[in-house]
Amino acid sequence: MRLSVLDQAPVTSGNTGAVAIRNAVELAQTAERLGYSRMWMAEHHSGRSLASSAPEIIVAYIAAVTDKIRLGTGGTMMMHYSPLKMAEVFKTLSALAPDRIDFGVGRAPGGDQRAIQALAQGNDPDFEHLYEKLETTLALLKDERPEEPLYKYTPAVPKGVELPEAWLLGSSGDSAIRAGRMGMGYSFAQFFMLGAMREEIFELYRHHFEPSEFMKEPDISVAYLVTVAETRAEAEFQAKPQDIARLHLAQGRMEPLMTPEEAQAYPLTDQQEKGIQRNREVHLVGTAKEVADKLRADQEKYGFQEAMICSIAHTQAQRLKAYELLAAEVL
Repeated sequence: MRLSVLDQAPVTSGNTGAVAIRNAVELAQTAERLGYSRMWMAEHHSGRSLASSAPEIIVAYIAAVTDKIRLGTGGTMMMHYSPLKMAEVFKTLSALAPDRIDFGVGRAPGGDQRAIQALAQGNDPDFEHLYEKLETTLALLKDERPEEPLYKYTPAVPKGVELPEAWLLGSSGDSAIRAGRMGMGYSFAQFFMLGAMREEIFELYRHHFEPSEFMKEPDISVAYLVTVAETRAEAEFQAKPQDIARLHLAQGRMEPLMTPEEAQAYPLTDQQEKGIQRNREVHLVGTAKEVADKLRADQEKYGFQEAMICSIAHTQAQRLKAYELLAAEVL
């Protein structure tokens, strides 16, 4: 099983977004040293808790200070961007770091309604034609002339560069079928919602997969939210801020992550405590062996090739330690 990193540049209590982005650079260098396959930066807008709003820029910087780890976006929120712009950005990245760049793309907005409107410059956002937009982008990446008249006569430059890997993010059967038909890798967000990961989703992807210039064989990654420590008790202590953050997110609140001490003192109702326990299905908490055993059991059941780990500890030292412990157990 390959092990990779998903980073959202979390802003923890007492820190700033600038610190969070610099921490992403250190995490990439650490992940490369530990043997992780790739690192993706997420795209989020309009919140105070996540600083990764321009993942392709962070990727470009990290590519210059690493040597071999693959880098990409998990994902570029394509509803906000022109196919021409997306193709040119990722062709440029691939020219700078050949055979190391991933074009990971998603259909979600990555922000609230105000952010959607602002990114669209006040225009009505188009939610209905995202797959057509993706097909146009893939054609431009391949130096092909797309069918869409608007983009038919404007090639994406630079031309003649090595193709990035192309991945579609998703959590539904529809996205799995589309990823397969377009010859893309499929990255499933296991931590999005309870009970969403089902064997038939991955079976649909494999059944519909058609080899392409981007991917010769089906390739599935699954993204997990993970809190790992040397003991189960310590992992539970470190996980509490993220547990509360997920409760707040369900209420539309995105705030800087509490310290573990603040989280321990935070008053929770019995219903909220039960909600945290239910969330253990999508927030894996424990020792490295306990989490690794869960990942291996899931891989055997669902047949994916890669686990992508999102770990949001309060301090950078704790976060790096979590990735180190898990790598020692899995890689």
